[in-house]
Amino acid sequence: MANRSKDVEEEIYDKVVDLTEYAKRQRWWNRLFGKNSGPVAEKYSVATQIAIGGVSGWCAGYLFQKVGKVAATAVGGGLLLLQIANNSGYIQVDWKRVEKDVNKAKKQLKKGTDQAVPELNTFMEKSTEFVKKNIVVTSGFVGGFLLGLAS
Repeated sequence: MANRSKDVEEEIYDKVVDLTEYAKRQRWWNRLFGKNSGPVAEKYSVATQIAIGGVSGWCAGYLFQKVGKVAATAVGGGLLLLQIANNSGYIQVDWKRVEKDVNKAKKQLKKGTDQAVPELNTFMEKSTEFVKKNIVVTSGFVGGFLLGLAS
């Protein structure tokens, strides 16, 4: 009789352990985003993931903002200087040649867009899979990025 109760206890324990393992695998983001969510999600707590994503997102957003301002200033200043030089007579622009080159570039871009679609689809699939696997870190990153742009 004692042997039978011990077997029943072990069976119940195995079922409880199986249920615990099942619960660990069935987190809310697994139900929401699929079974693939996980390498980072299993290593760190949710608060740590959000903090890591938020800080890295803020840094990226802040740098993006500063670099964007510098790039816009450089491009705008360059165009302004070219226009001043053109109006002052320092340079002459061959507008027919510019138009011909622009049309040639348009044709090459149209040809290139038909060929670039498979690579773009592959990139989008990989990006979507990464976001699904690391949804908490990604959401923290997006929030931090927007805060970095605003600061």
